[in-house]
Order: sequence, then C-alpha cells, then structure tokens
Amino acid sequence: MGLKKFKPTTPGRRQMSVASFEEITKTKPEKSLLKPIKQNSGRNNAGRITVRHRGGGVKRMYRIIDFKGTDKLNIRGEVSSIEYDPNRTAYIMLIQYKDGEKRYQLAPQGIKVGTEIITSEKAKIKVGNRMMIKNIPVGYDIYNVELHEGKGGQMARSAGSSIKLMSLTGEYAQIQMRSGETRLVSKNCYASIGTVGNIEHENIKIGKAGRNRLKGKRPQVRGKVMNPVDHPHGGGEGSNPIGLKHPKTPWGLPALGFKTRKRKYTDKMIIKDRRRK
Repeated sequence: MGLKKFKPTTPGRRQMSVASFEEITKTKPEKSLLKPIKQNSGRNNAGRITVRHRGGGVKRMYRIIDFKGTDKLNIRGEVSSIEYDPNRTAYIMLIQYKDGEKRYQLAPQGIKVGTEIITSEKAKIKVGNRMMIKNIPVGYDIYNVELHEGKGGQMARSAGSSIKLMSLTGEYAQIQMRSGETRLVSKNCYASIGTVGNIEHENIKIGKAGRNRLKGKRPQVRGKVMNPVDHPHGGGEGSNPIGLKHPKTPWGLPALGFKTRKRKYTDKMIIKDRRRK
C-alpha cells in the first residue's frame, strides 16, 4: 500500500495525504453483512453531552466482522474481495466459505484474492489462518488475539498492528505487544497468523479540519483559554500559565500521568509493564 499526495492548490491540499487504496478490489459492501449505525453525537438518553467533541460526520453502515472464526471451525474459505471499512483503520476481507456462507474478517498484510484460509485448532502456518495459540510456533507475528477463550479477538485489530508470540512454556502463553508490554494468555485462545494490513495508515496526514469534521470529530479547545467556570485551567489575563502544580481534567481530576487503571486483579497476567524498561 502507498500514500497519495496532491498538488498544493490550497493550504489544506499542500499538507494532506490519503491512502492509495491499491489493495481494494471491491467498492460496494456485501448487503447481507451490513447494519445501520445510530449517530448520537455524544449524547445520552437524556440528550445531554456525555462525550465531548463528537457530532456530524458522514453517514455510515456498520460491517459485521467475524472476530471469533470458531463458528466456522475446519470449514475452508476463500478470500473473494478486499474492502474498505469506514469504521476501522484496517481493511477487511470478504470470505466465501465452502458451505455457501459469507463473512467479513480483518485483512492481514499480503493477503490476495483467491487465497484459501481456515480456522482450526491446528492448521498450516500461513497468513490469514486462525488457530489455537498453543499450536503456533514461538516467534511468529499474530493478530486478532483472544484475551479470554471463546470471546473473540480483542487485541491487535488496528491497521499495521501485530503481537509477537514469545513463549509457550508453562500453563500460559507469553505474548509481547508493540507497546513493550508482555502478558499471559491462555494457550487455548485463538489468534490469526500475520500482521493487520493497511500498514501505511499511521503516515496519513489529515491536512485540514474539514476532514476531521467528516469523521464526526468536532473542534477541541484548550482549557487555559476557557473561563474559570468552564475549566480548572481557565481564567487570567492574556496568555498565562495554568496556575496549578499539576494539570487537571475539566472535572478536576489530575491529568497527564495520573493512573486510571481499576481492574487490578488482572495485573497478575501482566509480566512486564509497557512503562518499565
């Protein structure tokens, strides 16, 4: 995949870049695998804003993605198309199974139309195949990895992401994230071989505010330029420091470096934290 740049006809065009979409083979999605998304613009059931900076954007349909794959255990499928998904950074692939059913899955880097893939407890080590972690050789890159047996893939699902399988000794498998965190997962969890496609996504430059508005993102304003009633950083004459020892969120909680992790009971599954050298 490559990036496409434009002639600098406007200041926005000068900086922006877009994906070339070379890998995309089909532009219209499979109708049977679509469902509507209700846009709530960050409002709750009372109509109050509970998530800021959301609203507008282009209307989209949700593509139903099969993150599990275990419903189609030992049934061979063929990649019939690679498609764009507006709801995620990764591309998706349409799989046509031998029993006639069609499903969407995340498209790994290098997958081609016509490739045969399978989900099985033990399968051939091939990009796109999905199997139990205990049957994957140590050192391989995996994606769409389950955290809990039978729940479906929850880790390494965004564009260009992958997880390295470090060890299979002991009761659990050790996996290493891109962040540097090493953690334990059950050997009976499923994972797919390869790296999620659309690797160049991180290099795309938005270029202008209008593109973010099309994505449903509304403008953000710094706290220090607000009034004191609106933010703890607000107030003062002209451009002043925030006047606090530590920065705060709009609701008065410490920001930048304040730990918010609550599920301490899962710490036992983390061998090496991403912050530790």
